[in-house]
This record gives sequence, structure tokens and C-alpha cells, in this order.
Amino acid sequence: MTKFLAFNWPTMSNTEKGYLNMKKVIISQDKERVAMVRQQLKENGGYCPCRLLRNEDTKCICKEFRDAIDAGKLGKCHCGLYELAEVQ
Repeated sequence: MTKFLAFNWPTMSNTEKGYLNMKKVIISQDKERVAMVRQQLKENGGYCPCRLLRNEDTKCICKEFRDAIDAGKLGKCHCGLYELAEVQ
């Protein structure tokens, strides 16, 4: 099951709200990779298949990628399933 981030919209500045509206999390276009990672997620109980540790920080969407989203850093998550991209 995929977890989605909940932003505290009422307490965010207009600049932060605008910044979030310009970016979005998308699923990789590589269908083979998506199928492989999703299968491994099922087998691992939802934990990132690229990590040795299994804790809340490595549960998909992993903390590393959630932090990157919060910081507005464009790019892919560690396993390549998700990507933070500019909205076109």
C-alpha cells in the first residue's frame, strides 16, 4: 500500500503552497522496473527493496524520498519507483 504525504496546508505560506503546486510525485515510466519494485514491495511487506534495514524510515515511500519532497529536490526515490517532477 502506498502512503501519501499530508501537508499542513493551513499553516503553509503562500510561497510554500505555490512551490508544491509546481511539483508532483509521479510513478516511473519504466514499466519493467515498476513491476519488479512493486513485486518486491509485496514480498517485503512494503519496505524498500533497496534497503537492508526494515523500519518506518524504509517503508515505501521511504523517509529519504519524503525528505527530498519536503525540500523540493527533483529526482527519483532510491529504488526508482517514484520521481518528483516539475508540473508542465
